[in-house]
Amino acid sequence: MATFGTTIPGNHNPNKSIEVSQPPSDSVSSLSFSPNANLLVATSWDNQVRCWEILRNGASVASTPKASIAHDQPVLCSAWKDDGTTVFSGGCDKQVKMWSLLSGGQAVTVAMHDAPVKEVAWIPGMNLLVSGSWDKTLKYWDTRQQNPVHTQQLPDRCYALTVKHPLMVVGTADRNLIVFNLQNPQVHFLIL
Repeated sequence: MATFGTTIPGNHNPNKSIEVSQPPSDSVSSLSFSPNANLLVATSWDNQVRCWEILRNGASVASTPKASIAHDQPVLCSAWKDDGTTVFSGGCDKQVKMWSLLSGGQAVTVAMHDAPVKEVAWIPGMNLLVSGSWDKTLKYWDTRQQNPVHTQQLPDRCYALTVKHPLMVVGTADRNLIVFNLQNPQVHFLIL
């Protein structure tokens, strides 16, 4: 075991880890693989969302930068639409942006909150985006409309969120896990 200021002799990369090319210049806040392609998205405290294609050739693995977009402040979260070509990102600028990687176009703001957006998730069974914020709300969005289709108050700030349709679990700052049945999202199903 090495102590501070010393090194361990031998292989310094026993897991054969690779570094992505053109990495973020500040801490990574979220990582997300496309559901149907070798694309990796990372959000960062440097206000950027970056996408790489991960290529494997036998035992060799490499990354190729594909594209990036910027937010006005640090980016905290990302999620893929089930088509595997559209990315959503949210952050300290209180916005959720939608970015179509196929079109190569600019990101479009599709959601807004009154405080930083901590989590986003696509709900394939409903074709809706859900965003969780430190403003103590969940908002459900049809990305073709300007206003949310529903806003759900939370007892505290949203810290984590995951969807496995028809259920969604939200972790809040008051150390609760709130389970929602998405077939009736206005009412929480269970608090753990």
